[in-house]
Amino acid sequence: MFDSVFMKLNFLIPTMFLIAAASATDVEKIEKVQVKTWYLGMNLNPDDGHIMDYTTGWADNNFIGTYTDALKKDYLNRVVWGHPVSYIALVRHQAGEIDAVKVFRFKESTRSLLSRFQDMDPGREIVTEGGPIQESVGKTAQNLEDDPIFSVDGDLAFNWGHSNNGVRIALTGGHLSTVSVDDDNTHGLGNHYACTPTTGIEYTPTWAHEIANIQDIETQAGRTTIQGGDHGDGWRYVSGPVYGNYAIYVSEEATSFPGPGNKLDIEVQVVSKYKFFQNE
Repeated sequence: MFDSVFMKLNFLIPTMFLIAAASATDVEKIEKVQVKTWYLGMNLNPDDGHIMDYTTGWADNNFIGTYTDALKKDYLNRVVWGHPVSYIALVRHQAGEIDAVKVFRFKESTRSLLSRFQDMDPGREIVTEGGPIQESVGKTAQNLEDDPIFSVDGDLAFNWGHSNNGVRIALTGGHLSTVSVDDDNTHGLGNHYACTPTTGIEYTPTWAHEIANIQDIETQAGRTTIQGGDHGDGWRYVSGPVYGNYAIYVSEEATSFPGPGNKLDIEVQVVSKYKFFQNE
């Protein structure tokens, strides 16, 4: 047998073909390898002193944070945020190590996250369909019973405004308040209890909060448990434990994401391999 031959076809980048040959003219098998990339659009650290509430960052087209601390503190990459994408991955991580991940397919593949989050009037849009196409949770992951992403099922709801409240990302399997009800009971990522949700303008920073766990405040005397200290000084807010950082990755074509235990970076690549074919 001759040594395997490796050939990369430049005009098909990032597609590669691994060719094993028994002779110069007899190809035994070809393995097609495709490398697809996820890009970090946002990271939320609910206890870094910066509050990424409903009115901050999501629709502003501004860069937030630094590349160095992109997976340690609040971060938004305006270039990634403004690029049309087809898939989104919500990743909970501990110091850059994946704890849990959900991947969704957008209903519309020609829009950016910026355009979606700027679409606040009327807002209240369910932007994905079919539920998560991947859900991976680590065996050692903790605090899953009321996690705003991983304790509930369904699709992603963006810009969920109700009365003077707004939630940037919630899941349809949780409680989605009707548009006129001021019950403060829809919880997720990027929240505010005192804003105009159709414009993204706050009345007061007192009721801003970054990450709220799934809960029924009617059973808690109106108290709302917030992850970490990134919230306003409203008397009803209770600072709870931090479950992790929450990173938002997007891609034009990647449909799977590395599982728990893998390390994150600004860009995350996944490799897809296709079955061999073999000459008789």
